[in-house]
Amino acid sequence: MKHLTIVVPEGQDNLSSIVGPYKIFSRANAYWKEAGKGELFTIRLAGISGEVDFYEGLFTVRPQVDISAITKTDLIIIPSVDHNFEDTIKGNETLIDWIVKQYKNGAEVASICTGAFILASSGLLDGKHCSTHWEAAEDFRRRFDNVDLQPDKLITDENGIYTNGGAYSFLNLMIYLVEKYYDRQTAIFCSKVFQVEMDRQSQSAFIIFTGQKQHEDDMIKEAQQYLEDNLHEKIVIEDLSSRFSVSRRNFDRRFIKATGNTPVEYSQRVKVESAKKALETTRKTINEIMYEVGYSDVKAFREVFRKITGMSPVEYKKRYNKEAVV
Repeated sequence: MKHLTIVVPEGQDNLSSIVGPYKIFSRANAYWKEAGKGELFTIRLAGISGEVDFYEGLFTVRPQVDISAITKTDLIIIPSVDHNFEDTIKGNETLIDWIVKQYKNGAEVASICTGAFILASSGLLDGKHCSTHWEAAEDFRRRFDNVDLQPDKLITDENGIYTNGGAYSFLNLMIYLVEKYYDRQTAIFCSKVFQVEMDRQSQSAFIIFTGQKQHEDDMIKEAQQYLEDNLHEKIVIEDLSSRFSVSRRNFDRRFIKATGNTPVEYSQRVKVESAKKALETTRKTINEIMYEVGYSDVKAFREVFRKITGMSPVEYKKRYNKEAVV
């Protein structure tokens, strides 16, 4: 029998990301047992303290075992953690060391949402792909520049390490892992019981782009503000770089270093975010919105919109604007 360890870090902020994995894997175990295959996993909650409080003590989790008592496990699930990442990482150094040891000993590791901060601080994500909640992406990228952050992705899977996007999308990761460890039929069963859509690949449609300004480059902040203030215009990046008396090459390099996006990508995200809001809240046509955010080519607008959101403007409007006449 394999061993699944759901860790309970200090500074945890989402009880559901502990309860959810426990319930889904328990149900997968039961399904296999009913089919005469026996339970696949022994499931344990493990931590570094006797109990962990949630939501100012409203709920308490008491880990079944201290991590020091677990010498071998097959799969580790790291739940999401409090957004005070500095203190959370410092408060879980013992847990982080244990995760590294277990991975080197053959365990696979899955992080949920901001649990990626715990995983990344272990060094196990260096040079690998990773996702996390889109809201924490800028902070993550600033802290862990050796990790290839892909916040548009819902799930990453690389060398026995799994990560996922934000909030309750962890349910999709759990179904993904059930299929990986059990089989497709068990995953389908669990998706139906828990009513989780299977095979979702992206969290793009849920991202709210608020800019990327947690950096110290004042020139790039000014450029960002200019792009945001003039989203209705078609801006030539060479002209923008010349406004700041720097070459296009140097401007691009500094922009990417500060924001994680090229100036063109940043401009596209600003324009698409404005278009999304208009699609959600107005009865304007796609063409009207397209012109308002500085596009004149319908095909180009649709391509950029789909690249960023994972759906067409029409599909987006149908999903998020109940009252709109498309």
